[in-house]
Amino acid sequence: MPRLDVRSYRRVARFSDAGAFVPGILLCVAITAASSAVQAVEVRLWGRAWIEALVIAILLGTAVRSVWRPGARWTPGIHVSAKTLLEIAIVLLGASVSVGMIRRAGVGLLAGIVVVVFLAIALSYGLGRAFGLPRRMATLIACGNSICGNSAIAAVAPVIGARSDDVGASIAFTAVLGVAVVLLLPLLAAALHLHAQAFGVLAGLTVYAVPQVLAAAAPAGAAAVQIGTYVKLVRVLTLGPVVLALSLLARRADDRGALRASFGQLVPWFIVGFIAMLSARAFDLIPQLLLRPIAVASTWLTVISMAALGLGVDVRAVARAGPRVTAVVTLSLVGLGVLAWTLLTLLPIGTR
Repeated sequence: MPRLDVRSYRRVARFSDAGAFVPGILLCVAITAASSAVQAVEVRLWGRAWIEALVIAILLGTAVRSVWRPGARWTPGIHVSAKTLLEIAIVLLGASVSVGMIRRAGVGLLAGIVVVVFLAIALSYGLGRAFGLPRRMATLIACGNSICGNSAIAAVAPVIGARSDDVGASIAFTAVLGVAVVLLLPLLAAALHLHAQAFGVLAGLTVYAVPQVLAAAAPAGAAAVQIGTYVKLVRVLTLGPVVLALSLLARRADDRGALRASFGQLVPWFIVGFIAMLSARAFDLIPQLLLRPIAVASTWLTVISMAALGLGVDVRAVARAGPRVTAVVTLSLVGLGVLAWTLLTLLPIGTR
């Protein structure tokens, strides 16, 4: 998700009425409408959408951000669209997830996700140090790459005392590479002949942010989106133990304070809501009549958040980060992909 700088957060805080969010939200809705129109044209011309509206929204948002930087008037609504609306969409998505599918995946998938995350952290950190990056920068890249992109970077940064320029460079890379993975992963999955569930697992293990998982898995259908979301949320839950471990290693009083400040981020409310909706669906507490409208609402809110995500991508920031950071982030992503593929070959769901 796009992350605002401190000044932007202060601007958001100064807006006391809901009307301040309208311009940014309407901008995201306009990009969403344009994305849906493009998808409709694809279907009319070729009988199917080769690029889903979710991905088109990211591309259009990024294109807009490349030629125009939204000012303070637009920032609150863009931030709400990228964060709050997305979190609501994820909660609603829980009503569409098949508990039977998760049960069939088994405990092996759950354990495998945790193993992949911690191996990826070790690999990414080792690459960072091998390329001469400072410990804090290497830690930020490792956690962002292995867990959940910007959210992990934001949670880990105060615990390890990271500098603002390191945080900015790490976030810039996760934003740009995250979009690249969303675009390339469906092509890779097609070349490898992955079926929907295997593709969903691969997307959940390799894509940085939750909304990007939804966008990457969408071309493979609902089953890929459901299991991809489940895998991704398990990855997000590993953030708590990672931040706790880093705080214990820091050994400084201000680090302990930082842990208290960030503890509320360790288990986000939308994960609790997602699990609650999933449980309600499993016990048939949601009327069948509501399932379709809930799914439609979740999809539209997700596409709006994709537009906001694109508006937060500054491709020029990557060029300022330097070749060593570029190499480390790219190789870390490749390493994560290799680990994810290895797990897929060991799981009952298989790769074909």
